[in-house]
Amino acid sequence: MEEEEEQEEKEMEEEEEKEEEEGEEEMEEEEEMEEEEEEGEEKEVEEEEMEEEMEEEEDMEEEEEKDETGGRE
Repeated sequence: MEEEEEQEEKEMEEEEEKEEEEGEEEMEEEEEMEEEEEEGEEKEVEEEEMEEEMEEEEDMEEEEEKDETGGRE
């Protein structure tokens, strides 16, 4: 009788450990996903900034061209 109880106890402990490990793995995966998301957002912001800079440069070039031609195209 005692052996059965000990066996059950061991099984329950093992199951609890498994659940803890799975929980930790899930947390790690979630953290990784959040980090990737943040990195993606940073890249987006950088890309937007670069696009804006390029547009500004193009605008400036157009303005210079207009100045050179005296406003005539």
